[in-house]
Amino acid sequence: MGITRDEVAHLARLSRMSVTDDELDALAPQLEAILSAVARVSEVAAADIPPTSHAVPLTNVFRPDVARPSLTAAEALAGAPATEDGRFRVPRILDPDE
Repeated sequence: MGITRDEVAHLARLSRMSVTDDELDALAPQLEAILSAVARVSEVAAADIPPTSHAVPLTNVFRPDVARPSLTAAEALAGAPATEDGRFRVPRILDPDE
């Protein structure tokens, strides 16, 4: 059973995407191909093989977190072009009503 245009339109509404009629027609078979590929992988998965996130073991190469001396708030703000209430002042990018 394939993915229908209505199902694609429903997914588009859920994800708040604007999709044209041509895109609905193109996306339906593409989504069907993706779901078929996932179904094939599910068929191959064996119950005796544990799920893994990586094919090879990983080792954390990050150093441990260690507290070190750093700038005070006043020192950090000293080079800022604008400050307000002890913080960096940046231009507003969002509408306050949103």
